Amino acid sequence: MTTTTSTPEAILDAVGGADNIVHLTHCATRLRFELHDASVIDKAAVEAIPGVLGAVPQSGDRYQIVIGGAVQGVYTEIMNLPAMKKSAGAVSDADVKAAARSKARGKNAIIDAFFEYLSDSFRPLLPVLLGASLIIAFEAMLDALGVVDFRDDAAKGATWVFVDSMWRSVFYFLPIMVAYNAAKKLNIDPWVGTAIMAALLTPNFMSLSSKAYTETAEGSGMFAEALKFSDQVTCTMNPTLGTESCVAHIFGLPMQLNDYGGQVFVPLIMVAVLAPLYKGLQKLIPVNLQMVFVPFLSFVIMMPVTAFLLGPIGVWAGSAIGAGLAWLNSSAPIVFAIVIPLLYPFLVPLGLHWPLNALMLINIDTLGYDFIQGPMGAWNFACFGATAGVLVLAIRDKDRVMRQTASGALAAGLLGGISEPSLYGIHLRFKRIYPRMLVGCAVGGLIVGIGGGLKASTFVFTSLLTIPVFSPMFLYVVGIAAAFTTAMVLIILTDYRTKEERAAMAAAAGGTAEASAEDTAADLALEARAASAAGATAEALKPGTVTEIASPLVGDVTALADVPDPVFSTGAVGAGAGVTPSGEIVVTAPAAGTVVAAPASGHAYGINLDNGVELLIHVGIDTVNLEGKGFDVKVKQGDRVEAGQELVRVDRAVVEEAGYSLTTPVLVTNTAKFASVELVASGSIERGATLLRITAKD
Repeated sequence: MTTTTSTPEAILDAVGGADNIVHLTHCATRLRFELHDASVIDKAAVEAIPGVLGAVPQSGDRYQIVIGGAVQGVYTEIMNLPAMKKSAGAVSDADVKAAARSKARGKNAIIDAFFEYLSDSFRPLLPVLLGASLIIAFEAMLDALGVVDFRDDAAKGATWVFVDSMWRSVFYFLPIMVAYNAAKKLNIDPWVGTAIMAALLTPNFMSLSSKAYTETAEGSGMFAEALKFSDQVTCTMNPTLGTESCVAHIFGLPMQLNDYGGQVFVPLIMVAVLAPLYKGLQKLIPVNLQMVFVPFLSFVIMMPVTAFLLGPIGVWAGSAIGAGLAWLNSSAPIVFAIVIPLLYPFLVPLGLHWPLNALMLINIDTLGYDFIQGPMGAWNFACFGATAGVLVLAIRDKDRVMRQTASGALAAGLLGGISEPSLYGIHLRFKRIYPRMLVGCAVGGLIVGIGGGLKASTFVFTSLLTIPVFSPMFLYVVGIAAAFTTAMVLIILTDYRTKEERAAMAAAAGGTAEASAEDTAADLALEARAASAAGATAEALKPGTVTEIASPLVGDVTALADVPDPVFSTGAVGAGAGVTPSGEIVVTAPAAGTVVAAPASGHAYGINLDNGVELLIHVGIDTVNLEGKGFDVKVKQGDRVEAGQELVRVDRAVVEEAGYSLTTPVLVTNTAKFASVELVASGSIERGATLLRITAKD
């Protein structure tokens, strides 16, 4: 009988089970955990789970697991697991304990909590924002083609006014949605927060500043403007901005009247004040009366406070920040257009991009357009271009796993404008990608800046489908095309992997990696020669054959699971063992064969033994960072070596001073071709003594 563990079950086990979960939510691509103890998680084990694109430890006990577009389904399945349902009460109780712990975590935890509050207030709205942005893109395309003039309600007629309502509902009532999420995040009744914010969007409140028009003289065609509440409301015109502001006198006190549709800062500020009030009322009011009097007192306190004070503050704050960015955009458009796309690659992984997204919405509400999304498009398409470059190389290298990852990420980006699958599935795993992607960001931003900047008529996710929203459209197309192409070409020409990563990936696949385009012919010849030798004398591959592999150095034997690097300890590269060297460090060939990988850094050697065993000897952990310092290399790629021949001498003092582990993994990279690879040594071992025993398949 076999037991199959599903992806949701494997994830739950990997994070320490339901009892270790304080809180679980998700965004467009990631499961977001808050745990009692995040130290129990093995990052490599998580990333080995089918369907997981990456794992991202965060400060405190927060942890993110990247799933991609299927995150909603995985989240739902996890929440429906019996273990999660059983621990539901404990999770609620743990939220209180987590809040207490967060107070003791210090300054960074407060900052993290602040940005998490912003992010969690917006993240659940991603699906509706995406859906609305596609309707907007469709309208913009019709407008650009001259089919319908969407800027003139009278001209477009009732049908298209109705279509407008399909997306305007999302953006006009956005403050209500944000208030709900923010209240839920701060563990108070989300409907109380929703009702308080909704009060400022009711027809009753809006009527305070509405105007009625009366004809001053019969048949004259001249109209005078009269406020419905003319004795209680006064309005003034700002001649500089061309805007009108009204103040109502409520209970004899002045209240600034604003249109709160589309505002996002106001609900965030309001809920942040409401939360301590609500929890304080819960402590003061007896339990059997809380259902009535906690909402009642919250309403009568917070609705006036929001209308008189917090609402205007939120509007002023948003307008001030927007005005500052608008000044920079108009005064130094090239600088602005370059800085924005260069910032986003660092903001998005940390979830710090949401404040800028909020400013985009404020710009649209106050200015009628946004100027941040255009330069932001340069970042998104540079990100997608880098992914496209990885996809091209994956197809060339016949890397099935990376091809699937890059294909999905590229589709999510180009069609949905979502960058997280690219970032977490690929870019943050390979350090060579970011510098090349940033060049694409800078090139795209420079073009946008030189062109005088861009305007977006509404908030959208920058994808191929939303191009018509931007004006001038031609400038936007040129900018994002340049960003995409630059990043893609740089990745294709220079590769996204270091030599070590190429060697490790090739070794994991049971083959060798080509170091660069100019080495291709030499590598192919080398592989052919090694294959010929293996085919002629592959004793280790003959059915039932037992082959012993000697230790390449003197030291203490370490089980592979105890090697301090998850890439090796999980067996992803191959089965084997570790040897921690003692005394003078001299690494030798365990048997006769051909050196197929020997980077200039001297830290790793791939050897195809004549008997058919393929070995990787990785001298130390992370020693590639020494760039060859302390390594006296004796061989090069393509050399024939005999048993006991020196590969490298290592200066122990240099490595230890740098703080790197000297534990040396000795791995059989073509493990899949054998029935078993066993560690037979223990304790100390001499050079040439048997370390591993390999048994061929029957």
